[in-house]
Parts: sequence; structure tokens; C-alpha cells
Amino acid sequence: MSLSATPARSAQKNGFRLSRSFSLTSLFGVLVVTVSLLWTYGRLTDRHMVEHEGRANSELTHAFSNSVWGQYRDFVLGSSSLTKEQLRSHPILPKIRADVLEKMKGLHIAKIKIYNMSGITVFSTDEKQIGEDKSSNDGFRKARDGTGESQITHRERFDALEQVINNRDLIASYVPVRWGPDAPVEGVFEVYSDVTEMLASQRQAQWEVAGVVLGLLTLLYLFLFLAVHRADRIMSRQERDRIERENEALYQAHHDSLTGLSNRSQFAEQLRNVLSLSTRKGRRFALLFIDLDRFKFVNDSLGHQAGDELLKVISARMTECLRDSHLLFRMGGDEFTIILPDTDTPEEVAVAAHRIIERVSLPVTIREHEVTVGGTVGIAMYPRDGDSVEELLRNADAAMYAAKADGRGSYSFYCPEMNQQAIQRMSLESAIKKGFYQGEFAIEYQARVDAASRRVVGFEALLRWNHPSRGLLLPNAFMSVLEQSGMMAIVGEWILRSVCNQVCAWRRRGMRPMCFSVNVSPVQFASANFVSVVEQVLSESGMPADLLELELTETVLIRDPKRAATTISALKDRGVRVSIDDFGTGFSSLSHLREFPVDCIKIDRSFASDVMLSPRAGGLAAAIIGLGQALGIRVVAEGIETEEQATFFAGAGSNELQGFLFTRSLVAERVESYLASQDERGASHPQTDTARLKPKHAS
Repeated sequence: MSLSATPARSAQKNGFRLSRSFSLTSLFGVLVVTVSLLWTYGRLTDRHMVEHEGRANSELTHAFSNSVWGQYRDFVLGSSSLTKEQLRSHPILPKIRADVLEKMKGLHIAKIKIYNMSGITVFSTDEKQIGEDKSSNDGFRKARDGTGESQITHRERFDALEQVINNRDLIASYVPVRWGPDAPVEGVFEVYSDVTEMLASQRQAQWEVAGVVLGLLTLLYLFLFLAVHRADRIMSRQERDRIERENEALYQAHHDSLTGLSNRSQFAEQLRNVLSLSTRKGRRFALLFIDLDRFKFVNDSLGHQAGDELLKVISARMTECLRDSHLLFRMGGDEFTIILPDTDTPEEVAVAAHRIIERVSLPVTIREHEVTVGGTVGIAMYPRDGDSVEELLRNADAAMYAAKADGRGSYSFYCPEMNQQAIQRMSLESAIKKGFYQGEFAIEYQARVDAASRRVVGFEALLRWNHPSRGLLLPNAFMSVLEQSGMMAIVGEWILRSVCNQVCAWRRRGMRPMCFSVNVSPVQFASANFVSVVEQVLSESGMPADLLELELTETVLIRDPKRAATTISALKDRGVRVSIDDFGTGFSSLSHLREFPVDCIKIDRSFASDVMLSPRAGGLAAAIIGLGQALGIRVVAEGIETEEQATFFAGAGSNELQGFLFTRSLVAERVESYLASQDERGASHPQTDTARLKPKHAS
């Protein structure tokens, strides 16, 4: 309820973390360096190997051509006119092969091919390739133009000089052949050297180097991380100290040092925020101005320290009276203000003001002296009493002084009309409490009949108030005040216990088993011990759980669907029936049927009055009944007043009917005689009990 400064804490939570940033960026850097090293080392290794083997193959080719080229030069130069078959069967090929094998003995040469200037393979250690046209090969073309080329390749299967080899790394070199140093190119040699073992050795060396580099980088990373982590801790500690100082300064600027409440400066800021939000959303709120009575007397007689202690106690008491959304401020001295956001009615404000006055007026023991102070409250409502901070505060202050003029220890609204409404509401709340404890509350019962046979199958328990001056009151005249007064849990348990005890008494006198339904208010259902209260009442009264049905409205269910489903499941586990009352008026009715394990739905009475007038209403009612049937849920039509309405709902498939056509609400003493008369008549025709003509609205 009091506001604390949080910006600095948010900054701390979202602040820069050096260790985290360093660890992520450095780790990324180590990985990038390692991968780059591996890639660069591999590329350089491959390039150097190709260059080395290319030179070796070129030198080998030059040595071969110097020694034997003269013998075969004429054959190569004249081979362009020969066919593939003529080339393959030429008698010079065995001699060339013998010379090649002799020259290449002991070397890691896998294959040699000789091309003429047209790109025709005139010799190959793989005889199947003799006669092939390689004129489009880039390596051949470069060699034919006078520049040799070497490239690395991997072959899964390769026909070598004397055998077929598999899964090998090879370097293919294309070398131009000349008769002399300055002579033109007369042919091209293609030499394949096997570098598998050499390449594997270099790859192993590459990984070893990478491992050493990675290890060194890791050690460097750990060393730097420890250094950065230490620096980060020092910086974080300094940042926390700075934030704490800022928080403390901010807190002191916006809070009262004595009580810890938000102060006048924070009040103006928060009231502006509430004003802005309420203006945008079209909501109302209330401002309470509170002045302590007789505080000056305590302060002067017992001293300022005693006065400070008293202010702390009073502040704590007011805080306990408020909800989490309410905002309490100390304006200075013995003056306080309270903002009540989203407050719709003056009655709600009056309840809060009355509660505060009661708590403030309780005796306080200060230094072995029991002192009593009071509180006077002035109330301004937005937008009626002002639309600015200054105007609302001024009007609330004026209302406070008006309340002091009428007598201390009270509250006053700025508008006289609001005062009258609040007085009436407080008077009604007081009368409710008094009437309940004096036995003015009573329970009546309205029958529920089977739609087909018209036989009574149950009753609904209805609360009534026999007011001493206003007569019989139905729940719509007092239920909202009853719920807000804090009495609903007590009255609700009394209704449940009274119904269960009455049913058990009727059963002992021979009443046949039937269901009795009891309405449950949102306040009662939200109670943490609601299920245990129901279980206790059933146990103490001896009423079978399957004869009790608890009626909930859709409002109860949509406030907290998850909690509502849990509570309903707990009631069902104990055998209690659950129904949804006034079904069809909520905005999420269909989803409720799917989400909540209810036994029954009671179609709202508004449908009964509309089905004979509007085909659309009739269709919607029939659709609800059909949906209930599909889900195995009993359907009760409420508000049946005519035979035509009863015929419609019975024909549409409704299981039960309830309304004035069958009976008005009955006092407990008349239920047995009514039920006996219905059983004697066999319920062949609807009977209307006219002994008491009382509507069941807002039951």
C-alpha cells in the first residue's frame, strides 16, 4: 500500500555483467581462432603439397622425356591420324609401357598418361583409356599452352600401374613436353602421384598443432577469465553500493522517515497517475483525507516521542484496513490521505472510511499510558468532486472539516447526496447484522418438478428477511450489502446448516428422498475452508451428500476458473451435486459446460418469459437444452408461470421445471403438506399454491 522506489533495483537487475560478456565473447573468439587455424593450416598444407608434387612430377616428366622422348616422338606427333583401335593395337605401346614402368620403379606414381596435341590419349598405364579425347580438360589445355597444372583429388576406386587401389588421395599433374628447352610443346604428360599417406600424416600434424593451440588458448582464456571475474566482482560491489545509496536517497525523498509511508510529494505524483488512468478508462475513484482527533493533546502532554510512537501505531492500523490496491500517504503532522482506485459506489467508500475510523479509535498504550485518539475523514469522489489533484485534495479537506463540525470521529462526503446514500447503506448493514442475530432471517422452499410427470423431485432453498418495519424482503434488496458487510460466510453457513438439518428432520418423518439445492454466493465460494465447511455440515446433520445441490452463478466461476474447477471437483468427490444457476446470462456459458464437472444447469428465468414471444429466444433455449443432453447434464427451466411455457420446455427436452405455475415459495411448515397433497393427486395436473403470493426474484 505504500510505494517504494524501484528504478535503481531494476538497473541492478538488468545491469551489464562483465564476466558473462567476456566469457561469451572470449569463448566465441577461441572457437573462431581454432576453426580458422584448422582451415588455414589445411589450405596451406594442401597448396604446398600440390606445388611440391607438381614440381616433382614435372621434373620426373622432363627426365623421362629427355631420355626416351626421342624414341616415341614421331609416334605421338603422327597419332592424330590413327583411330582408337589402331592406337590400342599399335606395336610401340608395349615398349613405351616397359620404359615407363622402368623409369617409375620405386616411386609413388599411380598412373601416367600421354596426350598428343589434339587431346587424344595415345598412351596410358590403364589401357582402357587409350584413345579417349581429353581436349576439353582444363589441365590439358593449360599444359598444351605451355603452363602445367597440378590438382589434388580423392578417388574411391582407381586403376593404378599394376593394380586397382581404393580410397586414395592423388595429385594429378599436367606437364607440357618439348624436344628442347625453347622448342614448342609437342605433347602432354598426365602424372598421378599417390599422396594418401603423406596427406594423412599432414592431417594428423594439423590436428596436433590445433590441439596445442587450443590448449594454449584455453589456458589464456581461463587466466583472463579469472582476472575479469575478479574485476567484475569489484565493479558489481561498487555498483550495488551505488544503487543502494540511490535507493536510499530515492526512498527518503518519497517516504516519511517516521512511519515509512509515502509522503506528500509521492502523493501528488500517484494521484496524477490515478487521475490519468481513470480518465482514459472512464473509471471512478475516491480520495480520503484523514485528520487525527486529540493528537495534539497527546503530543503536548506526553511529549513528541510519545506522539511519534502513536503515529507509528496509527499508521500500521490504517495499513491493515486497506487492500493491496489502496494507496496510503502521510501528508505531515497528523494528516493522512488514502487513494481508493476503481471505487464505483459511495457505499464502498463509506465502508472503508468506517473501518478506518473504528481501527484508529481503539485504545493505544504509550509509555504505560492508555490513550485514545479518533479519526475524522473527508471524502472526495472523482470525477464528481473534481478533476485535478488540487481540486480533489481541496474538496476532501473541506469535507473533513465539515465532518469535524458535525462531530469528530465521523466521515463526510463532499456532496450531501453521497452522505445520505452512505448513511442509508451503513444503516442497512447495521440492520442486517442485528436482524440476523435476532432471528429475522428465514428460509423458504420452491418446488422443482419433473418435466414429464409433473411430480415434485426437489426443492430450492431461498433466503428471506422478515424486516420489522419494511416487511418481507427478497435477497435483491439486501444481498449486495450482506456480502460487503463480511457477514456472508456466516449467513451462508447458517443457510446450509439449516437446510440440511430440516431435510434430515423431514426424512425422519418419512419424506421420500429428493434433491435440495442451496445458493452459494461468490464470497462464500471463495472462502478457503468452504469445502471443509460443507463436509462438516453434512457430517453433523447426517444428510446424504447426494441429496444436496449447491447452485453457483457464472460470476463465481469466471473470477478464478482454475480454483473454481478444483473446488467443484472436491465437492463432487464428496458426493455433493453442483449446478450453474441463471445459465445463459454469462458471456462464457458454453465454455463452463466443458471446463466444470457440473451436474445441472438452470436456464435463467428470462428465457421463460421470452420463448413464447421470440423464436430466437426459443431456439437458443432449445439449443442450451440440447447441449445439456449431449453432455449428460440435467437441465432445469426456471420462471415457469404458464402452461404454454411448461409445454415448450418439456417438449424441448428439459428435465425439470420450476416456477409459480407449480408453487410459490413455501415456509418450512407447509412443505410436507404441499408434498403430500401433490403425491395424493399423482401430480397429474399442475397445482398452484396460492396461500402465499410472493415472487422469487433475485433468489
